[in-house]
Amino acid sequence: MEKEQVITGIREIGAVAVIRAQTEEEALRLVGQCVEGGIRAIELTFTVPFAHRVLEQVARAYGDAVLLGAGTVLDSETARVALLSGAEFIVSPCYRKEMIRLCNRYRKLSVCGVMTITEAVAAMEDGCDILKLFPADTLGVSFLKALKGPLPQAQVMPTGGISAANAGDWIRAGAMAVGASGSLLRGDVAQNARELLRQVRQAREAMV
Repeated sequence: MEKEQVITGIREIGAVAVIRAQTEEEALRLVGQCVEGGIRAIELTFTVPFAHRVLEQVARAYGDAVLLGAGTVLDSETARVALLSGAEFIVSPCYRKEMIRLCNRYRKLSVCGVMTITEAVAAMEDGCDILKLFPADTLGVSFLKALKGPLPQAQVMPTGGISAANAGDWIRAGAMAVGASGSLLRGDVAQNARELLRQVRQAREAMV
């Protein structure tokens, strides 16, 4: 899949489910529930045991019906393993120049965590496709508004502390999508996903 298709897909869906789990089985179950609820953009973190095997299973089970990414990628070696296992995009919690270069080499989407304007500009200059504002709950919606002032062209996805209760605020502040984990994965996951997407959709409609 071309990376332009992936970034368009993430923007259209409006949310990425960040999957953290203690076992392979739990991870697969959470993926299924998120997809059932409409979040077809999945970031499987490499904190999941044998994450590469889970990526392979998800890729085989869903194919192009799911936009599959690998998260908590800290180096280019792990990024390459993830791509070979079926990931279409790579997410790091921090700015990793070598990871961005590897993704660009293979025409795959890169997402790097940033906390400052300086990191944001550096990542964009190196070819990072989406800036992951992380941790979003620490930085706050006002930071995104400030960042979009000098960098209106930046594609930003806040992650960390995102829920249905605040997703709309982030979208209105300029986020192209949001990354959700903790609150999304507790209780009725499919229903949580539906409500999160509903809030994203309503925020977008109010901006038209």
